[in-house]
Amino acid sequence: MANSLTNVLPQLLAQGLVALRENAIMPRLVNTGYSPSAGSKGSTVDIPVSSAITANTVAPATTGQAVTDISPTNKQIVLDQWKEAAFTLSDKEREEAMNGTIPMQATEAIKALANAVDQYILGKYTGIYGFGGAAGTTPFASNLSEYVNARKELNRNLSDPDPRYCVIDEDADANALQLSNLLQADQRGDQETIINGRIGRILAAQWFLDQNIPTHTAGTIINGSSAKVALANGALAAGVSTMAVDHSTLTGTVVLGDVFTFAGHSGTYSVTNTSAVTASGNAMTGITFTPDLRAAVADNEAVTFQGDHVVNLLFHRDCFALATRPLMDNDASELGSLIMSDVDEKSGLTLRLEISRQHKQTRFAYDILYGAALVRPEFGARILG
Repeated sequence: MANSLTNVLPQLLAQGLVALRENAIMPRLVNTGYSPSAGSKGSTVDIPVSSAITANTVAPATTGQAVTDISPTNKQIVLDQWKEAAFTLSDKEREEAMNGTIPMQATEAIKALANAVDQYILGKYTGIYGFGGAAGTTPFASNLSEYVNARKELNRNLSDPDPRYCVIDEDADANALQLSNLLQADQRGDQETIINGRIGRILAAQWFLDQNIPTHTAGTIINGSSAKVALANGALAAGVSTMAVDHSTLTGTVVLGDVFTFAGHSGTYSVTNTSAVTASGNAMTGITFTPDLRAAVADNEAVTFQGDHVVNLLFHRDCFALATRPLMDNDASELGSLIMSDVDEKSGLTLRLEISRQHKQTRFAYDILYGAALVRPEFGARILG
């Protein structure tokens, strides 16, 4: 039995890594280029974020030419997510694993971990302020305008053109798959969609269906006659990131991740308050937002908040970062368990498998340690659904 378990451990771990890579959508798309050295829950990884540099005019033989100060920053990923998925195998299933067939229960365990990682990354959307489309309306019903408007936000924010990814839910996917300019080879240029039922790469982005796309539950702000519309309470200077709003009959709340626009300019913004801001006396104060205000706002300028929406996403790879690290293993001989960790060289994902004998059966448990961060929110945009 000991030899059998020792031999099946690397087989199941290798198969598990491949399955994890194939089932987790977002980890394949975001930046994962960080050290795979061993870690423990609560450890951190620093992510460098470069700063812009200004091109100066060269003046030969002139001393004291201007030098652009650079201020690169770091964003920190905390490895605070430690998930496990356990299962048991029969003798027959162990033999199948030895022969290269991943057992059904192992597949289900990997799917559970893949979904957990996927959902965690997607849950970082709240700081993404760019958006296209209309809240509560599934995009791509007649054309790709919602995508084009989201793409405009990335271009406005100087996002690199490649690699970009569009990740959408099943409703948006169903609409897009019926658009003639995606289905017809003479318009699209290939038969990928009609043959394989996948959108693939169009308009400079690779498209993916992801059933874990979240729905944002927006605040309940209402002015009595027009839901989600308030008025700026006092003029705002460009560059500020806090505002107050009011209206003759303002009630309700705004919450983290609510997106809004001002009537006077085309910038889009996202609420950053970690606790709900509640109206009192027909006014709200202390609403914080990102990015800093792009243009001055006049007193009583209309502020329009978007309602509940599905958070389909268009983003550049560097918008998000994911770090996974092998857990620091204990000595298996001390615990009576077999433990092995490995790193998938293609995706950067790390996985550990532990085999132990419990309650007169053999227990197998995959676990993964990871953390994620929204590193460059300007490189992402929501496609509201």
